[in-house]
Amino acid sequence: MQLTEELKQGNWTAFNAVYKQYHQQLYFFIKKKTNSDFLAEEVVQLTFIKLWQCRTAVNGHIDLSLQLFHMARQVMIDELRKEATRTKHEGVCAATPFTDNLVQAIEAKDLIRLFDNQLSDMPQIRRLIFNLSREKGLSHKEIAEMMGISMKTVEGHITKVLNRLKQYMYTLFL
Repeated sequence: MQLTEELKQGNWTAFNAVYKQYHQQLYFFIKKKTNSDFLAEEVVQLTFIKLWQCRTAVNGHIDLSLQLFHMARQVMIDELRKEATRTKHEGVCAATPFTDNLVQAIEAKDLIRLFDNQLSDMPQIRRLIFNLSREKGLSHKEIAEMMGISMKTVEGHITKVLNRLKQYMYTLFL
């Protein structure tokens, strides 16, 4: 908390302490996601630049490491998008690791993980019905017969899951 407050006030010593504490962790986090030393170094540097520029907006009630890793993830996605755009405009073969597919894969993987977390907080019966419908491909009628409940109950559970996921997704993109 003290370090965060000093950072917000523009204290270089606090910034250097944050840099020393998190530089290596951020580097390995990005390297693991991209398999690129160059991109990991670039993203870490840009993340700390962004931290300094946005230091007054750092939330003292949220763990600084969470904020830094979120920043780094966003910077990484931005850099991957820039590289993909540059590659398209240069007409270079898409054989580089910096492609739209990589960005989409990272975003999709993170989004699926977040959705799975949301699903795990729902009642067990609702999760089961949703999984039977979406993952197993069963119809509402098949699920109703299998579980001995009405089709309206199945539809109600699926609607509740989809509404909750939709609301959650909306909050993610605000």
